[in-house]
Amino acid sequence: MKIIYNGEMDPRLCKAVLGETIPALAEQDPDIIYLDADLMSCIGTAKWAKANPDRAINCGIAEANMVGVACGLASAGFKPIVHTFGPFASRRCYDQAFLSGGYAKNDITIIGTDPGVTATLNGGTHMPFEDIALYRALPGSTVIDVTDPTMLKSVLAQCVNRPGVKYIRVGRKQYARVYEDGSELPIGKAVTLRDGSDVVIFAAGIMVHEAMQAAQTLEAQGIRAAVVDLFSIKPLDAQAVETWARKTGAVVVAENHNRNGGLYDAVNQVLAERCPVPACCVAVEDTFGEVGPQGYLQERFGLTAGHIVSQVKAVLSRKG
Repeated sequence: MKIIYNGEMDPRLCKAVLGETIPALAEQDPDIIYLDADLMSCIGTAKWAKANPDRAINCGIAEANMVGVACGLASAGFKPIVHTFGPFASRRCYDQAFLSGGYAKNDITIIGTDPGVTATLNGGTHMPFEDIALYRALPGSTVIDVTDPTMLKSVLAQCVNRPGVKYIRVGRKQYARVYEDGSELPIGKAVTLRDGSDVVIFAAGIMVHEAMQAAQTLEAQGIRAAVVDLFSIKPLDAQAVETWARKTGAVVVAENHNRNGGLYDAVNQVLAERCPVPACCVAVEDTFGEVGPQGYLQERFGLTAGHIVSQVKAVLSRKG
């Protein structure tokens, strides 16, 4: 695994990566079945699905039923990959994922695209700020917030053979390029992107880019901020959280999610039990989403490098 972050956007769209990776995995493994809720054209799988009707199922706009079908396939020995937009991959089908998936011990991989502010012009109804919290509460689940296209390919390949209900949240458009092509990102392991001694910024998803930008700004002001990618929200790399908390003595968590039940809560559980230090977050407060371009929405909900800089300074003022 090699870190190649330089602040530039990856030329690949994540939907294009999904459109290539899902068929490639299915071609390699005859047990993989792909199911979608009438959104194949949105992630580039429609052409392949049409040519492979025995490997791809369009369940229509019936997400709960789709997850039920996926769980039935899993019980018969298949490895279902399910895709729809984030709110429908979490809120709408949660009971089926919880009972027919987790409780019944059927292994399925659920991809929720355009989470949080990446839903942009689809608006508040399509803007899940609670999906991580829901899937973290499901016993035995795996929850991933993707950092870039390279990571998307790596974690999807791991998830299809991983037990339990796996939830992958990822936008469909461009992400900042962080990892070199071909890098493997083991689920459950944090990745240190930048060293520092004054504070650690734990980030996931689109907020990794914002955290790296914030760290550069802080360095120019004499503040040494470490940045750690906690893309694996469950299982969380608790040892990495504790190690960095002890080293720096101050923690900021940055996530494209509601502050309740997401990465901030996961990190705080570790801090409370192992290493209490001053901590705060850059996340969506107790509110709903709205319509707008992503740049506007990140400003609107405080999900920017500038907000991270402000929170770092606030948490450092509490540092003993």
